[in-house]
Amino acid sequence: MKSIAGVGLADVVSAYSGPQTEFMQLLFGQQLHIGGMKASLDLAERAGIKSGLIGVDLCCCIGAGMRWLVRSREVASMTGVDATEAVVEHGRRLTREEGLEDRVRFIVADACHSGLPSDSADFVWSEDAWCYVPDKPKLIAEAARIVRKGGVIAFTDWVEGPARLSDAEAQRFLGMMTFANVEDIAGYVRILSDSGCEVRVAEDTGRFASHFELYLNMIEMQLGYDVLRTVAFRTDLMETLVEGFSFLGEMARAGKIAQARFVARRM
Repeated sequence: MKSIAGVGLADVVSAYSGPQTEFMQLLFGQQLHIGGMKASLDLAERAGIKSGLIGVDLCCCIGAGMRWLVRSREVASMTGVDATEAVVEHGRRLTREEGLEDRVRFIVADACHSGLPSDSADFVWSEDAWCYVPDKPKLIAEAARIVRKGGVIAFTDWVEGPARLSDAEAQRFLGMMTFANVEDIAGYVRILSDSGCEVRVAEDTGRFASHFELYLNMIEMQLGYDVLRTVAFRTDLMETLVEGFSFLGEMARAGKIAQARFVARRM
């Protein structure tokens, strides 16, 4: 596992309480993960998410994944946990606007210490968010505690690829993304197994490089002014953002970072 010193939960909360969320929504839409609705559908189908189930989204951000699950998979109810109050309040507002507040609720809490009852969910869900959590074993142990026996933990996340990041590349990647560390696929499989789960899917989605090419094209060909507005019209910050996205695309094409998909069942 590659790691960087001095990054913790407070840094992530600070980042997502500012303009970063607006910038990410501009490029990614409400579903702040690579692949949007298609990625959610792929994960839900592999995890067997179906009508009537009760789910928990750990690190839910503005809750778009939860709203999609109750609409498209007819999930009975979702509870989202996120430590950033600003994005939770935004999510609550969007949920009220969509008339889903009776089926989608939010809790402001550390996802590693959610306070939710044990064995209370049919599945735990997350999309491209656990990369922000420094203590991944504790997070997955919390997911395994919340989900009932036989229930599913289903998530996507950014991981280190098989080509491996150099130390310098890792420091740049982790620092620009506010990640304390980055796991690889084998590492997540080990953590899930250690938490009493049977891993059924652990695979690269193959989406990272092509989607970051798309995001760069969106900035350069259509959304330049909109991106500039999110950084208070500072061209130096916009240039930094574009350089950062170019770097992420380069690392993905080289097989050094990827988006991975996991489905595990609690034994």
